[in-house]
Amino acid sequence: MSAATRDPMARVPSQAAPLLYLATAHVALAVACAFAAYQPDAVVGFFAHSWTAALVHLITLGWITGSIFGAFYIVGPLALRMEMRARGMDYVAYALVTAGLAGMVVSLWIREHAGTAWAAATVTCGALYMTSRILAEIRRAAVPAAVRLHIILACVNFWLAASMGVLIAVDRVAHVLPGPLFSNVIAHAHLAAIGWATMMVVGVGYRLLPMVLPSRMPSGRSLYASALLLEAGVLGLFASLLLRSVAGRLFGAMIVAGLAVFLGHVVWMLRHPAPRPAGAPRVDFAVLHAAAAGASLLAAVLLGLTLLMVPLSAQTLRAASVYGVLGLVGFLAQMVAAMEIRLLPMVTWCWAYASSGYRVPPPSPHAMRSRSLQVLGLAGWTIGVMALAAGFGFESAPLVRLGATALFAGVAAATLDHVSVLTGAFHAVRDGHSACISATADGHS
Repeated sequence: MSAATRDPMARVPSQAAPLLYLATAHVALAVACAFAAYQPDAVVGFFAHSWTAALVHLITLGWITGSIFGAFYIVGPLALRMEMRARGMDYVAYALVTAGLAGMVVSLWIREHAGTAWAAATVTCGALYMTSRILAEIRRAAVPAAVRLHIILACVNFWLAASMGVLIAVDRVAHVLPGPLFSNVIAHAHLAAIGWATMMVVGVGYRLLPMVLPSRMPSGRSLYASALLLEAGVLGLFASLLLRSVAGRLFGAMIVAGLAVFLGHVVWMLRHPAPRPAGAPRVDFAVLHAAAAGASLLAAVLLGLTLLMVPLSAQTLRAASVYGVLGLVGFLAQMVAAMEIRLLPMVTWCWAYASSGYRVPPPSPHAMRSRSLQVLGLAGWTIGVMALAAGFGFESAPLVRLGATALFAGVAAATLDHVSVLTGAFHAVRDGHSACISATADGHS
């Protein structure tokens, strides 16, 4: 019998490390929304502007990547059957990622290119440790090999995207890359967004979505298809964008095919439901956020394919901004929000129950959330994504301000909801434990 089997505490996810990453992710997204709401004129228009690049990295590195790293401490033990206990080096990696992100944002803000390069290297060092840990643990996880393949390829793609990002930053100081900056930035962005974040969402989604819906878990060799198509497509698209080759149309179609395979498995999950847990609400906001993210993905795919077919112009640059909003904010960022809605009550229940020595069960995870805050969160995300997409498409500062303000409100409501989940569960356990002690004392007296 293993130590993890003998000691039930070994099965409980680490607490401090995921909360640090998730809290930082919320701050990063809130800062991005607040600045866009305060100065929408500074971000609307050309999306490769340094201030816009700073906000994009707050979303991609701060919110999406930070949330993925934090969630792995939870998803690993609970959904992927892998060990992911935090170690001392994990906190060093968190410090490197956080300090590097802050340095990147400030350096981009003041256009200090040397500082951006050093900060990008700092983020990369911390993230390389985290992705290496994920790779080492996922190889031993008791999940289908096809699911492991998605996660392994996502980590490899992160290394490639991070290396390209550092080179782009260095290139602003000493010209080391061939080709125009615009092509290099777009290639880097697609490798990071599709190769890293989307591949990870798909891989983890095969295990997490059946828990969210709930449904049976898909299996079989068809799970490999989404990994292979996405990987071949994103690497080919990366090279095509660097070389400005029309072959990008073929590789873009391969990415769409890989996503279609995954969506086909999602449809299969919906057609093979599992019994709902007792007390599960009829309206599940995690599912609603995931559905909204799927709608944004569909719109982004259609726009992306169109952009690969038409020549560059002022109109296509505006369409590219809308494509970025729908892909990064509407799909990836909102899918992270959906994940948190389901994961945090589940892991909080585990933490609170363990804190009582497994004597006082906390309230059901389904009863921890505030329905009113969830409504506000969903409304903020829905209005925010639509208004931001329209604002960038029409280059309208008032619409960007509306979208950023709505999204900030949605993030704030979700943050308050998460805090109430964490504090409420532990308070309930502490009150229950005190009641047990009082009852025992009364019995003895």
